[in-house]
Amino acid sequence: MPDFAYTARDFSGKKITGTITANSEREVASQLGAKSLFPISIQAGKGTQAKVTGRVSGSKMVSFYSQMGTLLRSGVPLLRALTILSQQSGSGVLQAALADVKSRVEEGESLGDAFARYPRIFNDMAVNMVRAGSEGGFLEDALDRVAMFVELQEELKGKTIGAMAYPMFIMSVGSIIVTVLLVYFVPKFDPLFNSMRERGSLPAATEFLLAISRITQSYWWVVLMLLAGVVLFLIQFLKTENGKRTFDRIKIKTPMLGSVFLSLAVSRFCRVLGTLLANGVPLLKSMDISRMAAGNRILAESIAAASEEVMAGQRLAKPLDQCGHFPKTVVEMISVAEESNTLDKVLVQISENLEKTTFRRLEIIVRLLEPIMLLLLAAIVMFVVLALMVPVLNSSSTF
Repeated sequence: MPDFAYTARDFSGKKITGTITANSEREVASQLGAKSLFPISIQAGKGTQAKVTGRVSGSKMVSFYSQMGTLLRSGVPLLRALTILSQQSGSGVLQAALADVKSRVEEGESLGDAFARYPRIFNDMAVNMVRAGSEGGFLEDALDRVAMFVELQEELKGKTIGAMAYPMFIMSVGSIIVTVLLVYFVPKFDPLFNSMRERGSLPAATEFLLAISRITQSYWWVVLMLLAGVVLFLIQFLKTENGKRTFDRIKIKTPMLGSVFLSLAVSRFCRVLGTLLANGVPLLKSMDISRMAAGNRILAESIAAASEEVMAGQRLAKPLDQCGHFPKTVVEMISVAEESNTLDKVLVQISENLEKTTFRRLEIIVRLLEPIMLLLLAAIVMFVVLALMVPVLNSSSTF
Protein backbone atom coordinates (compact mmCIF):
# COMPACT_ATOMS: atom_id res chain seq x y z
CA MET A 1 0.00 0.00 0.00
CA PRO A 2 1.20 3.57 -0.70
CA ASP A 3 2.13 6.14 1.89
CA PHE A 4 0.21 9.41 2.22
CA ALA A 5 1.74 12.54 3.70
CA TYR A 6 -0.83 14.52 5.64
CA THR A 7 -1.19 17.82 7.45
CA ALA A 8 -3.95 18.03 10.06
CA ARG A 9 -5.05 19.95 13.14
CA ASP A 10 -6.26 18.63 16.48
CA PHE A 11 -8.99 20.11 18.69
CA SER A 12 -6.59 22.71 20.08
CA GLY A 13 -5.70 23.91 16.60
CA LYS A 14 -2.17 22.51 16.69
CA LYS A 15 -0.81 21.58 13.27
CA ILE A 16 0.33 17.97 12.97
CA THR A 17 2.13 16.35 10.04
CA GLY A 18 3.00 12.75 9.35
CA THR A 19 2.54 9.78 7.02
CA ILE A 20 -0.07 7.04 6.94
CA THR A 21 -0.09 3.84 4.92
CA ALA A 22 -3.52 3.32 3.35
CA ASN A 23 -5.32 2.24 0.19
CA SER A 24 -6.79 5.65 -0.65
CA GLU A 25 -7.09 9.27 0.48
CA ARG A 26 -10.56 8.51 1.82
CA GLU A 27 -9.11 5.83 4.08
CA VAL A 28 -6.46 8.31 5.28
CA ALA A 29 -9.19 10.82 6.15
CA SER A 30 -11.09 8.09 7.99
CA GLN A 31 -8.01 7.12 10.02
CA LEU A 32 -7.31 10.76 10.88
CA GLY A 33 -10.91 11.25 11.96
CA ALA A 34 -10.65 8.23 14.25
CA LYS A 35 -7.68 9.98 15.91
CA SER A 36 -9.71 13.23 16.33
CA LEU A 37 -7.60 14.99 13.71
CA PHE A 38 -8.98 17.32 11.02
CA PRO A 39 -7.09 16.91 7.71
CA ILE A 40 -5.87 20.03 5.93
CA SER A 41 -4.05 18.32 3.07
CA ILE A 42 -3.38 14.72 2.01
CA GLN A 43 -0.79 13.92 -0.63
CA ALA A 44 0.11 10.54 -2.06
CA GLY A 45 3.80 9.74 -1.75
CA LYS A 46 5.95 7.20 -3.50
CA GLY A 47 5.66 4.87 -0.56
CA THR A 48 8.56 4.01 1.64
CA GLN A 49 8.35 0.30 1.20
CA ALA A 50 10.80 -1.52 3.37
CA LYS A 51 14.03 -2.65 1.80
CA VAL A 52 13.80 -6.03 3.49
CA THR A 53 13.14 -8.72 0.89
CA GLY A 54 12.39 -12.40 1.14
CA ARG A 55 9.80 -14.52 2.86
CA VAL A 56 9.52 -16.14 6.25
CA SER A 57 8.36 -19.73 6.72
CA GLY A 58 4.88 -20.34 8.06
CA SER A 59 6.17 -22.17 11.15
CA LYS A 60 8.29 -19.15 12.15
CA MET A 61 5.33 -16.81 11.67
CA VAL A 62 3.16 -19.07 13.84
CA SER A 63 5.80 -18.89 16.57
CA PHE A 64 6.09 -15.10 16.22
CA TYR A 65 2.33 -14.41 16.47
CA SER A 66 1.90 -16.82 19.37
CA GLN A 67 4.88 -15.45 21.33
CA MET A 68 3.86 -11.85 20.74
CA GLY A 69 0.34 -12.56 21.98
CA THR A 70 1.75 -14.27 25.08
CA LEU A 71 4.13 -11.38 25.84
CA LEU A 72 1.42 -8.75 25.52
CA ARG A 73 -0.97 -10.78 27.65
CA SER A 74 1.74 -11.01 30.32
CA GLY A 75 1.93 -7.22 30.52
CA VAL A 76 5.05 -6.66 28.40
CA PRO A 77 4.82 -3.31 26.55
CA LEU A 78 4.47 -3.48 22.78
CA LEU A 79 7.85 -1.93 21.96
CA ARG A 80 9.61 -4.21 24.44
CA ALA A 81 7.83 -7.24 22.97
CA LEU A 82 8.96 -6.27 19.46
CA THR A 83 12.55 -5.87 20.68
CA ILE A 84 12.55 -9.28 22.38
CA LEU A 85 11.05 -11.07 19.38
CA SER A 86 13.44 -9.33 17.00
CA GLN A 87 16.45 -10.46 19.03
CA GLN A 88 15.16 -14.03 19.39
CA SER A 89 14.05 -14.44 15.78
CA GLY A 90 15.77 -17.25 13.92
CA SER A 91 15.15 -15.53 10.59
CA GLY A 92 17.29 -12.63 9.41
CA VAL A 93 14.44 -11.36 7.22
CA LEU A 94 11.95 -11.32 10.11
CA GLN A 95 14.53 -9.80 12.46
CA ALA A 96 15.19 -6.89 10.09
CA ALA A 97 11.48 -6.37 9.48
CA LEU A 98 10.67 -6.33 13.20
CA ALA A 99 13.46 -3.84 13.88
CA ASP A 100 11.96 -1.49 11.29
CA VAL A 101 8.42 -2.10 12.61
CA LYS A 102 9.59 -1.19 16.12
CA SER A 103 11.17 2.08 14.95
CA ARG A 104 8.01 3.04 13.06
CA VAL A 105 5.78 2.27 16.05
CA GLU A 106 8.09 4.46 18.17
CA GLU A 107 7.46 7.30 15.70
CA GLY A 108 3.71 6.96 16.22
CA GLU A 109 2.70 4.67 13.40
CA SER A 110 0.18 1.96 14.29
CA LEU A 111 1.33 -1.66 14.47
CA GLY A 112 -1.02 -2.68 11.66
CA ASP A 113 0.28 0.04 9.32
CA ALA A 114 3.88 -0.95 10.11
CA PHE A 115 3.09 -4.59 9.34
CA ALA A 116 1.43 -3.55 6.07
CA ARG A 117 4.80 -2.34 4.75
CA TYR A 118 5.91 -6.00 4.56
CA PRO A 119 3.22 -7.80 2.52
CA ARG A 120 5.57 -10.74 1.82
CA ILE A 121 5.84 -11.38 5.58
CA PHE A 122 2.53 -10.17 7.04
CA ASN A 123 -0.43 -10.98 4.79
CA ASP A 124 -3.60 -8.90 4.49
CA MET A 125 -5.51 -11.07 6.93
CA ALA A 126 -2.86 -10.65 9.65
CA VAL A 127 -2.56 -6.89 9.03
CA ASN A 128 -6.30 -6.28 9.27
CA MET A 129 -6.68 -8.57 12.29
CA VAL A 130 -3.95 -6.60 14.07
CA ARG A 131 -5.60 -3.31 13.11
CA ALA A 132 -8.96 -4.51 14.40
CA GLY A 133 -7.36 -5.85 17.59
CA SER A 134 -5.50 -2.61 18.21
CA GLU A 135 -8.62 -0.49 17.74
CA GLY A 136 -10.90 -2.84 19.68
CA GLY A 137 -8.57 -3.57 22.57
CA PHE A 138 -8.18 -7.30 21.88
CA LEU A 139 -4.77 -7.34 20.19
CA GLU A 140 -3.58 -10.39 22.18
CA ASP A 141 -6.61 -12.45 21.13
CA ALA A 142 -6.24 -11.27 17.51
CA LEU A 143 -2.60 -12.40 17.43
CA ASP A 144 -3.57 -15.79 18.87
CA ARG A 145 -6.23 -16.19 16.19
CA VAL A 146 -3.75 -15.26 13.45
CA ALA A 147 -1.28 -17.82 14.83
CA MET A 148 -3.96 -20.51 14.84
CA PHE A 149 -5.04 -19.67 11.30
CA VAL A 150 -1.49 -19.67 9.89
CA GLU A 151 -0.81 -22.99 11.64
CA LEU A 152 -3.92 -24.53 10.08
CA GLN A 153 -2.91 -23.21 6.66
CA GLU A 154 0.56 -24.74 7.00
CA GLU A 155 -0.96 -28.05 8.06
CA LEU A 156 -3.29 -27.94 5.07
CA LYS A 157 -0.40 -27.20 2.71
CA GLY A 158 1.69 -30.02 4.20
CA LYS A 159 -1.11 -32.56 3.79
CA THR A 160 -1.66 -31.56 0.18
CA ILE A 161 2.04 -31.81 -0.70
CA GLY A 162 2.34 -35.12 1.17
CA ALA A 163 -0.63 -36.59 -0.67
CA MET A 164 0.87 -35.72 -4.08
CA ALA A 165 4.44 -36.83 -3.26
CA TYR A 166 4.11 -40.50 -4.26
CA PRO A 167 2.32 -39.88 -7.61
CA MET A 168 4.97 -37.30 -8.50
CA PHE A 169 7.68 -39.83 -7.60
CA ILE A 170 6.10 -42.43 -9.90
CA MET A 171 5.90 -39.88 -12.71
CA SER A 172 9.58 -38.95 -12.28
CA VAL A 173 10.75 -42.59 -12.24
CA GLY A 174 8.60 -43.37 -15.27
CA SER A 175 10.08 -40.46 -17.21
CA ILE A 176 13.62 -41.64 -16.43
CA ILE A 177 12.84 -45.22 -17.50
CA VAL A 178 11.30 -44.16 -20.81
CA THR A 179 14.22 -41.81 -21.54
CA VAL A 180 16.77 -44.57 -20.88
CA LEU A 181 14.86 -46.94 -23.17
CA LEU A 182 14.73 -44.41 -26.01
CA VAL A 183 18.37 -43.29 -25.71
CA TYR A 184 20.24 -46.54 -24.95
CA PHE A 185 18.01 -49.54 -25.63
CA VAL A 186 15.94 -48.81 -28.74
CA PRO A 187 18.85 -47.58 -31.00
CA LYS A 188 20.51 -51.03 -30.78
CA PHE A 189 17.62 -52.48 -32.82
CA ASP A 190 17.77 -49.89 -35.60
CA PRO A 191 20.40 -51.73 -37.74
CA LEU A 192 18.40 -54.97 -37.49
CA PHE A 193 15.41 -53.39 -39.21
CA ASN A 194 17.19 -51.89 -42.25
CA SER A 195 16.23 -54.74 -44.59
CA MET A 196 12.61 -54.67 -43.42
CA ARG A 197 12.52 -50.90 -43.90
CA GLU A 198 13.80 -51.31 -47.48
CA ARG A 199 11.08 -53.89 -48.20
CA GLY A 200 8.45 -51.62 -46.63
CA SER A 201 7.39 -54.31 -44.16
CA LEU A 202 8.43 -52.46 -41.01
CA PRO A 203 5.35 -51.76 -38.83
CA ALA A 204 4.35 -48.11 -38.42
CA ALA A 205 4.56 -48.37 -34.62
CA THR A 206 8.17 -49.54 -34.87
CA GLU A 207 9.05 -46.80 -37.35
CA PHE A 208 7.48 -44.19 -35.05
CA LEU A 209 9.40 -45.53 -32.02
CA LEU A 210 12.72 -45.49 -33.90
CA ALA A 211 12.06 -41.94 -35.13
CA ILE A 212 11.39 -40.77 -31.58
CA SER A 213 14.55 -42.54 -30.43
CA ARG A 214 16.69 -40.90 -33.14
CA ILE A 215 15.31 -37.46 -32.30
CA THR A 216 15.92 -38.01 -28.59
CA GLN A 217 19.44 -39.31 -29.17
CA SER A 218 20.64 -36.87 -31.82
CA TYR A 219 18.71 -33.74 -30.94
CA TRP A 220 18.43 -34.06 -27.19
CA TRP A 221 19.77 -30.54 -26.79
CA VAL A 222 16.98 -29.19 -29.02
CA VAL A 223 14.41 -31.06 -26.91
CA LEU A 224 15.91 -29.64 -23.72
CA MET A 225 15.94 -26.13 -25.18
CA LEU A 226 12.32 -26.45 -26.23
CA LEU A 227 11.34 -27.73 -22.80
CA ALA A 228 13.30 -24.95 -21.12
CA GLY A 229 11.66 -22.39 -23.43
CA VAL A 230 8.20 -23.70 -22.63
CA VAL A 231 8.95 -23.66 -18.90
CA LEU A 232 10.33 -20.10 -19.03
CA PHE A 233 7.35 -18.94 -21.08
CA LEU A 234 4.92 -20.49 -18.58
CA ILE A 235 6.80 -18.93 -15.65
CA GLN A 236 6.67 -15.48 -17.23
CA PHE A 237 3.05 -15.95 -18.29
CA LEU A 238 2.00 -17.03 -14.81
CA LYS A 239 3.54 -13.84 -13.40
CA THR A 240 1.02 -11.78 -15.35
CA GLU A 241 -2.48 -11.16 -14.05
CA ASN A 242 -3.99 -12.84 -17.10
CA GLY A 243 -1.73 -15.86 -16.62
CA LYS A 244 -2.62 -16.20 -12.95
CA ARG A 245 -6.30 -15.95 -13.74
CA THR A 246 -6.01 -18.55 -16.51
CA PHE A 247 -4.13 -20.93 -14.22
CA ASP A 248 -6.74 -20.50 -11.47
CA ARG A 249 -9.51 -21.27 -13.96
CA ILE A 250 -7.68 -24.39 -15.19
CA LYS A 251 -7.22 -25.58 -11.60
CA ILE A 252 -10.93 -25.57 -10.79
CA LYS A 253 -11.85 -27.04 -14.20
CA THR A 254 -9.37 -29.93 -14.07
CA PRO A 255 -11.12 -33.32 -13.99
CA MET A 256 -11.03 -35.05 -10.58
CA LEU A 257 -8.78 -32.43 -8.96
CA GLY A 258 -10.87 -29.36 -9.87
CA SER A 259 -13.42 -29.94 -7.12
CA VAL A 260 -10.59 -30.39 -4.61
CA PHE A 261 -8.94 -27.06 -5.53
CA LEU A 262 -12.29 -25.26 -5.43
CA SER A 263 -13.24 -26.75 -2.06
CA LEU A 264 -9.90 -25.74 -0.55
CA ALA A 265 -10.33 -22.18 -1.85
CA VAL A 266 -13.87 -21.97 -0.43
CA SER A 267 -12.58 -23.37 2.86
CA ARG A 268 -9.86 -20.70 3.10
CA PHE A 269 -12.38 -17.97 2.31
CA CYS A 270 -14.82 -19.16 4.98
CA ARG A 271 -12.13 -19.52 7.64
CA VAL A 272 -10.63 -16.07 7.05
CA LEU A 273 -14.06 -14.42 6.83
CA GLY A 274 -15.24 -16.11 10.02
CA THR A 275 -12.04 -15.20 11.87
CA LEU A 276 -12.23 -11.54 10.82
CA LEU A 277 -15.92 -11.26 11.73
CA ALA A 278 -15.22 -12.83 15.13
CA ASN A 279 -12.66 -10.09 15.76
CA GLY A 280 -14.98 -7.23 14.94
CA VAL A 281 -13.96 -6.44 11.35
CA PRO A 282 -17.00 -5.20 9.32
CA LEU A 283 -18.54 -7.66 6.85
CA LEU A 284 -17.65 -5.82 3.62
CA LYS A 285 -14.06 -5.21 4.73
CA SER A 286 -13.82 -8.84 5.85
CA MET A 287 -15.08 -10.07 2.49
CA ASP A 288 -12.57 -7.91 0.64
CA ILE A 289 -9.71 -9.39 2.68
CA SER A 290 -10.92 -12.99 2.69
CA ARG A 291 -11.61 -13.13 -1.06
CA MET A 292 -7.92 -12.51 -1.73
CA ALA A 293 -6.98 -15.06 0.93
CA ALA A 294 -9.00 -17.70 -0.95
CA GLY A 295 -6.07 -18.15 -3.33
CA ASN A 296 -8.15 -18.36 -6.51
CA ARG A 297 -8.90 -15.33 -8.67
CA ILE A 298 -12.01 -16.82 -10.27
CA LEU A 299 -13.55 -17.38 -6.85
CA ALA A 300 -12.33 -13.94 -5.72
CA GLU A 301 -14.15 -12.29 -8.64
CA SER A 302 -17.37 -14.09 -7.69
CA ILE A 303 -17.00 -12.96 -4.07
CA ALA A 304 -16.34 -9.37 -5.21
CA ALA A 305 -19.60 -9.47 -7.17
CA ALA A 306 -21.35 -10.86 -4.09
CA SER A 307 -19.91 -7.98 -2.02
CA GLU A 308 -21.60 -5.49 -4.33
CA GLU A 309 -24.92 -7.26 -3.78
CA VAL A 310 -24.36 -7.21 -0.01
CA MET A 311 -23.56 -3.49 -0.21
CA ALA A 312 -26.88 -3.00 -2.00
CA GLY A 313 -28.73 -4.62 0.90
CA GLN A 314 -28.77 -8.32 0.01
CA ARG A 315 -27.98 -11.04 2.50
CA LEU A 316 -24.68 -12.86 1.93
CA ALA A 317 -26.10 -16.31 1.13
CA LYS A 318 -28.08 -15.35 -1.99
CA PRO A 319 -25.26 -13.78 -4.09
CA LEU A 320 -22.88 -16.57 -3.06
CA ASP A 321 -25.43 -19.09 -4.31
CA GLN A 322 -25.81 -17.23 -7.61
CA CYS A 323 -22.06 -17.27 -8.37
CA GLY A 324 -22.19 -21.07 -8.68
CA HIS A 325 -18.91 -21.82 -6.89
CA PHE A 326 -20.28 -22.52 -3.43
CA PRO A 327 -21.88 -25.89 -2.56
CA LYS A 328 -25.59 -25.77 -1.77
CA THR A 329 -25.00 -27.09 1.75
CA VAL A 330 -22.55 -24.25 2.44
CA VAL A 331 -25.01 -21.65 1.16
CA GLU A 332 -27.79 -23.10 3.32
CA MET A 333 -25.60 -23.05 6.43
CA ILE A 334 -24.63 -19.42 5.75
CA SER A 335 -28.29 -18.49 5.26
CA VAL A 336 -29.30 -20.06 8.59
CA ALA A 337 -26.29 -18.48 10.33
CA GLU A 338 -27.27 -15.01 9.09
CA GLU A 339 -30.75 -15.43 10.50
CA SER A 340 -29.41 -16.63 13.87
CA ASN A 341 -26.60 -14.05 13.96
CA THR A 342 -23.89 -16.73 14.31
CA LEU A 343 -22.19 -16.19 10.96
CA ASP A 344 -18.62 -15.99 12.34
CA LYS A 345 -18.85 -19.33 14.19
CA VAL A 346 -20.68 -21.14 11.39
CA LEU A 347 -18.15 -20.00 8.76
CA VAL A 348 -15.28 -21.51 10.76
CA GLN A 349 -17.32 -24.71 11.20
CA ILE A 350 -17.99 -24.79 7.44
CA SER A 351 -14.26 -24.45 6.81
CA GLU A 352 -13.44 -27.35 9.12
CA ASN A 353 -16.08 -29.58 7.54
CA LEU A 354 -14.92 -28.72 4.02
CA GLU A 355 -11.30 -29.48 4.90
CA LYS A 356 -12.20 -32.91 6.30
CA THR A 357 -14.39 -33.76 3.30
CA THR A 358 -11.82 -32.46 0.82
CA PHE A 359 -8.96 -34.45 2.31
CA ARG A 360 -11.01 -37.63 2.25
CA ARG A 361 -11.72 -36.96 -1.43
CA LEU A 362 -8.06 -36.13 -2.06
CA GLU A 363 -6.97 -39.42 -0.48
CA ILE A 364 -9.35 -41.33 -2.76
CA ILE A 365 -8.09 -39.47 -5.84
CA VAL A 366 -4.46 -40.12 -4.88
CA ARG A 367 -5.21 -43.81 -4.39
CA LEU A 368 -6.71 -43.86 -7.87
CA LEU A 369 -3.83 -41.90 -9.38
CA GLU A 370 -1.22 -44.40 -8.21
CA PRO A 371 -2.56 -47.42 -10.16
CA ILE A 372 -3.46 -45.19 -13.12
CA MET A 373 0.10 -43.89 -13.37
CA LEU A 374 1.53 -47.38 -12.91
CA LEU A 375 -0.74 -48.68 -15.69
CA LEU A 376 0.31 -45.77 -17.92
CA LEU A 377 3.99 -46.52 -17.30
CA ALA A 378 3.40 -50.22 -17.96
CA ALA A 379 1.53 -49.37 -21.18
CA ILE A 380 4.44 -47.24 -22.46
CA VAL A 381 6.99 -49.95 -21.67
CA MET A 382 4.72 -52.56 -23.28
CA PHE A 383 4.45 -50.41 -26.42
CA VAL A 384 8.24 -50.18 -26.64
CA VAL A 385 8.67 -53.92 -26.18
CA LEU A 386 5.97 -54.87 -28.70
CA ALA A 387 7.17 -52.30 -31.26
CA LEU A 388 10.61 -53.93 -31.13
CA MET A 389 9.64 -57.59 -30.77
CA VAL A 390 6.86 -57.86 -33.38
CA PRO A 391 9.19 -57.15 -36.36
CA VAL A 392 11.74 -59.58 -34.93
CA LEU A 393 9.12 -62.32 -34.58
CA ASN A 394 7.74 -61.58 -38.08
CA SER A 395 11.19 -61.75 -39.65
CA SER A 396 12.01 -65.04 -37.89
CA SER A 397 8.77 -66.62 -39.05
CA THR A 398 9.62 -65.92 -42.71
CA PHE A 399 12.72 -68.10 -42.57
